[in-house]
Amino acid sequence: MFSNPARMDPKISPDGSQLSWLAPDKNNTLNVWTSALDGGNARCVTNETGDPIEWYTWAADGKHVLYLHDNAGDEIPHLFSADLASGNVRDLTPFRGVRAQNVLTQSRHPDSALVALNLRDRNVFDMYRVNLETGAITLEATNPGDVLTWRADNNFVIRAATAFDGKSGRTIIRVRNAADKPWRDLVVMPFERALFAGQVVNGSLIVGFDPDGKSLLIDSALHSDKGRLVRVDLQDGHEIGVVAEDPLCDVAFVDVGRLGLEPGVVLHPVTDTLQAVEFNYTTPHWFFVDPKLKTDFENISWQVPGFIDLVSRDNADRKWIVAIRRSDAPDMYYTFERDTKKLAPLFAENPALAKFQLAAKKPVVIKARDGLEMVSYLTTPPGVEPKKLPLVVLIHGGPWDRDSDNYDPEAQFLANRGYAVLQVNYRGSTGFGIKFFNAGNLQVGLGMVEDVFDGARWAVDQGIANPKRIAAMGGSGGGFATLRALEMRPDLFACGVDEFGPADEAMGLRSFPKYWSNIIARWRRREGDVDHDENWNRKISPLYHVDAIRAPLLIGQGKNDPRVTLADADAMVAALRKAKREVTYVVYPDEGHGFARPENQFDFYGRVEEFLSKHLGGRAEPWKKITGTTAELK
Repeated sequence: MFSNPARMDPKISPDGSQLSWLAPDKNNTLNVWTSALDGGNARCVTNETGDPIEWYTWAADGKHVLYLHDNAGDEIPHLFSADLASGNVRDLTPFRGVRAQNVLTQSRHPDSALVALNLRDRNVFDMYRVNLETGAITLEATNPGDVLTWRADNNFVIRAATAFDGKSGRTIIRVRNAADKPWRDLVVMPFERALFAGQVVNGSLIVGFDPDGKSLLIDSALHSDKGRLVRVDLQDGHEIGVVAEDPLCDVAFVDVGRLGLEPGVVLHPVTDTLQAVEFNYTTPHWFFVDPKLKTDFENISWQVPGFIDLVSRDNADRKWIVAIRRSDAPDMYYTFERDTKKLAPLFAENPALAKFQLAAKKPVVIKARDGLEMVSYLTTPPGVEPKKLPLVVLIHGGPWDRDSDNYDPEAQFLANRGYAVLQVNYRGSTGFGIKFFNAGNLQVGLGMVEDVFDGARWAVDQGIANPKRIAAMGGSGGGFATLRALEMRPDLFACGVDEFGPADEAMGLRSFPKYWSNIIARWRRREGDVDHDENWNRKISPLYHVDAIRAPLLIGQGKNDPRVTLADADAMVAALRKAKREVTYVVYPDEGHGFARPENQFDFYGRVEEFLSKHLGGRAEPWKKITGTTAELK
């Protein structure tokens, strides 16, 4: 479950002649591989060591592969290019301490790529054009200080931006008529009406320019509770019409690159014409704009069950790669020939799991104590009656994020070991509308955590959970919530697992990367002004309530974490030990915010299962030292 995938993230080259994917190299590091479309002449074309490559794409020329890679989790990725003919790998952004993000390519301009860099000023990202043959970089758009992401028009000119004004809290859709024309604010969204992707670094609310050149497609909740895909006039920004909406949820957001969010849509590979929009209340589904695309998706759905995701296609739009996503299986990839309607298996992401029975998530809607409806997911051990089981409440991070009906290795791992797993989308989680999003304001470490308690109470009331054997577990914001849960309800939890969760919110804000300086205003407005109001910080930060903790803790931390620093975790562990509380603390010197190397994941989750077995009574394999892990028990 925590090993490298055998192969993942396949893509077709623009001309449809080649295939690429991520797979382990001889050193077990995820790198980019390519082959002919029939699989012949497979070779590894990148040579990164340490951290895996997490994002890559074909350059529009079909001659290069572009990818982002950082150093041991420092979250300062550079943009690299692998020349498939020569085998040369070039750092296209060779600037120390400069982060690359917001990478754009376009089929009609194959000789270049666009990339945002905080080169001129570490606090903001300007947009640059990179020549893929010479490596020359030219400035395309200068960030006035508030732009989160940039968007190109159909001629590959930067003409739109999603911005966040840290002073007023407003999200702004900004455009210009041409590269030599001034920028102007087209749509302005008050803080309480803006969706999360309009308030986060590398977030975008823009889908793109309509082919007619007269309107812009954006994700907006200005005139509704839910985020809708709307068309706005490029001259004055008025809403022309709604393209797609769902009464229960927002337009889904998808991760792009590293830490990036943009609306989940399908666009034509050459014209960028909108073809489908994704929504996700309890389970994901598509709203189709293009009837031909709808027919092909229906054809595929008759042959294989699961959510169909069109992950890659050639410029001619005849050859597709689709991912079939299910909560009870790793992703399975297929090729689809549009002319013949032939669907053929390509590969499974983790074929070694095919022989095991995995657990499907069950979507449930749980009411919080004030009546707020929370979409949640229950996973129970296959073949076991879900009655009086030990329960792990698995808490998502963010906290402005969400759990979904997707394949989740942690949930599968825990269910396999005999635990019921409950994932609660507490107030403030994203995707469920503006009212639900804003219900989390000033509830970080308070009402958000109480929602988790209400989820656990539901599981007990349903007879699913044994009230004496409940654990809290989570990463990042979920680790923070785990610490708070053990403090606020010491009677409810038998133990807790904190994966790189912050203990002192003020310390966290003060240690954020420089390029987060503008969006810290969003943190202050949504969680409270913790770095100026000491009393509020003490109220919600776990570091100041360790005396209330009774249950044992397992804490895992990356030494290079730029967001939750080692000093933050060290302080929490020191406070726990001073109060004579039971805590196991393991640090990984070559990891950042999350554990990327399989060897470290094997080590950490081996410790997790032994820890949970001791305190909740589930199954565990005998612990053994993992070759290659850098774990340091502190």
